[in-house]
Amino acid sequence: MQLGKINKLTIKRFAPPGAYLIDLQENEVLLPNKYLTPDMEEGTEVEVFVMKDSSERLVCVTEKPYILLGDCVYLDVVEVNPFGAFVDWGLDKDLFVPFAEQRTRLEIGDRYLFTLLYDFETDRLFGSMKIKKVLIPCTDLSMEGQEVDLLICDEGKLGRNVIVNKRYEGLIFKDQQNQPLQREQECKGYIAKVREDGKLDIRLEVPNDSRYDAAEQKILDTLTAQEGFLALTDKSDPDEVRAVLGLSKKTFKQAIGKLYKHRRIALEADGIRSLNNPRV
Repeated sequence: MQLGKINKLTIKRFAPPGAYLIDLQENEVLLPNKYLTPDMEEGTEVEVFVMKDSSERLVCVTEKPYILLGDCVYLDVVEVNPFGAFVDWGLDKDLFVPFAEQRTRLEIGDRYLFTLLYDFETDRLFGSMKIKKVLIPCTDLSMEGQEVDLLICDEGKLGRNVIVNKRYEGLIFKDQQNQPLQREQECKGYIAKVREDGKLDIRLEVPNDSRYDAAEQKILDTLTAQEGFLALTDKSDPDEVRAVLGLSKKTFKQAIGKLYKHRRIALEADGIRSLNNPRV
């Protein structure tokens, strides 16, 4: 069994405080009475989260916390004291974040990004704001172009920081943010480049020619919805293009170039016109 993770353990015996569960090495851990259900009996396998209780005794619970070992999750601060802070991680006993693991002054009621770590010396779990401890460099160049899961973090000087597939550090450059992004938002993205330092350049659009196919269809659909005319040109402001189409200016220009080449649209001084639905 391992602290901080979901373990599948077997009920060995029942006692006044609850049921004792064992792992494959016959290590025992208490599942308190409050978590027992009528269908549990000796030999029953139970998925539990292993942790320490308020008296630092090893116990397990059937509740799943908001964060598991090595995860990066935004959590609420519920207490600040001279020793550190406590955050709500979904269990009765709040998670302790030592001062040494804080990157900024914590305020009760605010949400911050934390990871869950294990201290081998004290055999305890603790929270940390130093998430780079659990993020690893990406060395797999074949991931370029792949769809990935993103956790949106804070905005930096170059763009929006993101966590990719819960394990890599990534960045969406400011000129690639073709939709509003909010801290703590979860969404899909694409790996545009695996950099030498192991960090990832991320785009919200497919970073290859197929994204232009989707962009062309988006433009044609919008033209149809607006009676065949769209008041955008290759000189339109990038923010206006994003607001109307959800596309970057570069992708928009590439897409209308292909549509014009294939005689799907006409380019006019004040916008683009569908040749399938001429403007009156």
